[in-house]
Amino acid sequence: MALILLGIAFLVVLGVIMGASRLAISSLVIPVLLFVLVVQLVLPDGHALREATGGSLAAWAVVAGLAGVIALYVLGLRWLRGRVRAKAVPDTQEGPFSEVELERYARHIVLHDIGGQGQQKLKNARVLVVGAGGLGAPVLLYLAAAGVGRIGLIDDDVVSLSNLQRQVIHRDADIGVPKVFSAERAVKALNPHVETRPYNRPLIEAEATALFTEFDLVIDGTDNFETRAMINRASVATKTPLLSGAISQWEGQVTLFTPGKDTACYACLFPEASAPGLVRNCSEVGVIGALPGIIGAMMASEAIKYLTGAGKPLIGEMLIFDALYVESRKMKLARNPACPVCGD
Repeated sequence: MALILLGIAFLVVLGVIMGASRLAISSLVIPVLLFVLVVQLVLPDGHALREATGGSLAAWAVVAGLAGVIALYVLGLRWLRGRVRAKAVPDTQEGPFSEVELERYARHIVLHDIGGQGQQKLKNARVLVVGAGGLGAPVLLYLAAAGVGRIGLIDDDVVSLSNLQRQVIHRDADIGVPKVFSAERAVKALNPHVETRPYNRPLIEAEATALFTEFDLVIDGTDNFETRAMINRASVATKTPLLSGAISQWEGQVTLFTPGKDTACYACLFPEASAPGLVRNCSEVGVIGALPGIIGAMMASEAIKYLTGAGKPLIGEMLIFDALYVESRKMKLARNPACPVCGD
């Protein structure tokens, strides 16, 4: 009996080493066990073959019982692990919250202005972030943490060493990696329940309109007038709300444009680019590393407010924050009837 058990163990170990499937291993072991069972049932007591295979059906019954207990334990363990995996990363599409999501978003759900309905709106929301750099970094992280169901991110740049002073979504190991893929990894690591759609390419006017129609809100984190103007034109054309932020040195600004609601658009404020040399970018004049975090967090907060209907968003107003003197102010924005983009 011991030799047969050792033979069975040898077959199992050999199958595992060779990478054989459970079915293949079973096809080797089961015939041996069936042979032993037939021998014990058919041959009379004292028969040499029966003695060589254990001599008693009761002994094999004990072995079979132990094997059954072990098999049930393994199957039960696999079932529990399957339940845990399914619970840990549930479907990210629209639908009721899993227990894991309820715990993850508990602080939102108990917040009076958001609650369960607001959190469901976030789960169903689709937000496109243009630019995965200074402003895009905190925006993407906070939108993912908040549970926005689908987050698109578009950028054609790669992570460079000089980015890491302020673009906290990227890591030193990401240098040379396209920003959208570096940011996507960080988003998924933070919250696997959200769907990400990375677009590793520049946003061009021929595609912007079609892309914007797939989202409920567009967030502009770019740093040049031409791109901002193009984003604004696509926003007005598709009537997609546009959350805009900007930073320079110690100062930043945030506003929310809502096309089609008799409010200003970006072109109402900035109809044309500034004269050459009048406005310089961050690589020329610098920016304090924490400022994108401050302004980006404000932008994420405004996005959450808009998507859930909480509070009073910055529609028709621009918030300007000065980090050097810790001062903020708001200014009213009026629509220009003669605006070349949204005017009558």
